[in-house]
Amino acid sequence: MILTALPRAGVLQLTLAVIKPDAAAHPLIVEHPGHKASRHMQALHQKILENNFIIVRKKDLMWRRNDSERFYAEHKGRFFYQRLVEFMSSGPMRAYILAREDAVVRWRELMGPTKVYRARYTSPKSIRAVYGLTDTRNTTHGSDSEESAKREIAFFFPGFSVQQWLEKEEPFLRAGHVEYDPEKQIHTPLRQS
Repeated sequence: MILTALPRAGVLQLTLAVIKPDAAAHPLIVEHPGHKASRHMQALHQKILENNFIIVRKKDLMWRRNDSERFYAEHKGRFFYQRLVEFMSSGPMRAYILAREDAVVRWRELMGPTKVYRARYTSPKSIRAVYGLTDTRNTTHGSDSEESAKREIAFFFPGFSVQQWLEKEEPFLRAGHVEYDPEKQIHTPLRQS
């Protein structure tokens, strides 16, 4: 399916988005036992598309405890560290590299506040307000700056080069020459128009 995307004015920014393990266990999906993860993940995937993000890369994964410890090393010693490490290695996840103008800020707005109760009060249509269960089980993670996005993308997608993407793919995507592959669930640049 080819999308007729509007050209974008500025250089596209990348961010990391993670759908956390609680996405598969959300109570709204429990009534469909064989399809819990895929139905919930698909709803969140659709929300990403509806909010005009370009999906550059996507992968499903399951962390071991040491993966969680390495990713959250900066929080070691804080009261929530052990709970977070255990939770993030408790089930399947999905990681995305998303692109759009101001991708970091736009993804964080779509997620809503970290604390679910605050999200429900201040951003009732945000992902965390709708799907979040607790402050740890808040369905999503997103980079908090362009610098952390680069670091986190490298952690989740070690073979991905931000610089190479900026040189070879970003100009086509920014110009609106983009195709969405529904099987792979990613966007790819159309090099010929």
